[in-house]
Amino acid sequence: MATTEHPPPSRLRAWMLEGLSDMGKGQGSGQGQGREEQQPESEPEHKGQPWYRVMCLTGVDYFSTLGYQPGIAALAAGLLSPIATIVLVIVTLAGALPVYRRVAEESPHGQGSIAMLERLLTFWKGKLFVLTLLGFAATDFLITITLSAADASTHLVENPHLNSALHDKQMLITLILVALLGAVFLKGFLEAIGVAVALVGAYLVLNVVVVAVGLYHVVTEGHVVTDWSNALTAEHGNVFVMIGVALIVFPKLALGLSGFETGVAVMPHVKGDPGETEEEPKGRIRDTKKLLTTAAVIMSCFLIATSFITTLLIPEKEFESSGQANGRALAFLAHEYLGGAFGTVYDVSTIAILWFAGASAMAGLLNLMPRYLPRYGMAPHWARAVRPMIIVFTLVAFLVTWIFDADVDAQGGAYATGVLVLISSAAIAVTIAAREAGQRNWFIGFAVISAVFLYTTVVNVIERPDGVKIGACFIAGIILVSLLSRLARAFELRVTDVTMDDMAERFVRDIASRKIRFIANEPDRRDKAEYRDKIEQIRADNDVPDQEDFVFVEVTVTDPSEFEAGLTVRGEVLHSRYRVLTLESSSIPNALAALLLHVRDTTGCIPHIYFEWTEGTPFANFLRFFLFGQGEVAPVTREVLREAEPDRERRPRVHTG
Repeated sequence: MATTEHPPPSRLRAWMLEGLSDMGKGQGSGQGQGREEQQPESEPEHKGQPWYRVMCLTGVDYFSTLGYQPGIAALAAGLLSPIATIVLVIVTLAGALPVYRRVAEESPHGQGSIAMLERLLTFWKGKLFVLTLLGFAATDFLITITLSAADASTHLVENPHLNSALHDKQMLITLILVALLGAVFLKGFLEAIGVAVALVGAYLVLNVVVVAVGLYHVVTEGHVVTDWSNALTAEHGNVFVMIGVALIVFPKLALGLSGFETGVAVMPHVKGDPGETEEEPKGRIRDTKKLLTTAAVIMSCFLIATSFITTLLIPEKEFESSGQANGRALAFLAHEYLGGAFGTVYDVSTIAILWFAGASAMAGLLNLMPRYLPRYGMAPHWARAVRPMIIVFTLVAFLVTWIFDADVDAQGGAYATGVLVLISSAAIAVTIAAREAGQRNWFIGFAVISAVFLYTTVVNVIERPDGVKIGACFIAGIILVSLLSRLARAFELRVTDVTMDDMAERFVRDIASRKIRFIANEPDRRDKAEYRDKIEQIRADNDVPDQEDFVFVEVTVTDPSEFEAGLTVRGEVLHSRYRVLTLESSSIPNALAALLLHVRDTTGCIPHIYFEWTEGTPFANFLRFFLFGQGEVAPVTREVLREAEPDRERRPRVHTG
């Protein structure tokens, strides 16, 4: 599409918009209108990273839950914590892992389960459905950023050497950590992966040491196992009661499932096989499955081991809100059995990985939001650029931190709700995919998994309704901002390219030898009388001489909820006399404006187009245009042309009678 010349962008603007849609670029729909914001051709193509490095990026979220998961399990299940954790591990390996391995196969470009479910609904229903899921995704990812930063500041404040100096500085420390996270992403995505690899490697090694020492003390102090088993039997009676109670409390441990959605969200950064294409990224799919499986197995081993040693070695009262192990059970063991020096090193590592846990969430946000909102016309053009979105998400994280006063427990419900809704939607998506593929066994298996996750989600919502309330706020905010953005961009030329078939080009070449005159016609019967009467009406209304000829233009509205798309123009001769150009588009005025500009640029002549006024009030017609792509076509076409071409002399002429 032709566009008006723009002055060169400032250095700040060029830096902010550098690497447009770099987070999984190339998968947007409808890019390419020659805007200065686009990725410069000289920008080196992002080649991806080995799967184990990308696993560390998702792992800073997934593995960092070790910082608080054993404590959550102990508070929720008490002595049953190891058994309830085994239930969590079974659900992880037999439920979440197969689901997301299938998601990686079905949606290899990072859209995840949202893209799979988007195909189920069309028009505005589909858009609102996707916006709702994006609201829960935003809840999950943004709360991951703020909750992890808040928990990191808690570890810092609760360190025995720093408590007296920092006990009232948690809010400030949390805000600083969030700001530092945003700064890392502003510097560059590759730097974020490098930091994640270092943090995950150090954190897992330190946890291996803590677990090994904890298991050693469990073995050498044999009475702790006997004491635990005796207390367990006295409290619950028999093994069947224990399993039943563990199943009941399992939903409270759902935070241990976080990380899977970000695992598929950052798929575009997984390096595939040499020479593979975006259409068939087999190597990327294979390596993403490795990523998901390896992370799940590592985390499952740690979850079982840590829940076992913390339950047996830490007194129950220490897990409570005033206890020293609250939210930092493994750190408590590190200080208790390995001394203050090692404990402080462990605290530093835990603080660092909890701080950077928001990195995988930030990567997920930067991958998801630019894929949907700009394509729907529900975000500005710059929303496809990485750096402006980093600033937006960082500011929102500041607001969330301030609202919740950097309190980890206050954000837990929203976090769990976001995680469970996304996992449930993924399970439903792969169930539908298996059914459509005729895979009966997989369909039954995924249906059972979906039921488990839906049950877990419902129980979590009943017990912690604040999570749904917070998620609803995110959904309402996204929908409101999206609709306002769509309204602000209503008169924007959003056709990405125009393609004409041979017959259409012949019509344009022929009429360009005289004055180019088009008639916008709403197709009805398409008989000879319709076209004859239309020409007579246009000539009478606009005082056009009889010798002037016309070409009709007819637009059929397809999906009015779509925003950007290409335009294909086909020519045909009806009744051996009337030349007609037919177009399909989400918006009649945009299609007509794009056609006129294309004809002007290919012929060098200024085209004219003739309309008749539409009946109805202006406001009602505008709503019809906004929602259904129709309405009062003539003035809207003129307004789209006015915004696309400021030079009045070069602007196609619009006539209405």
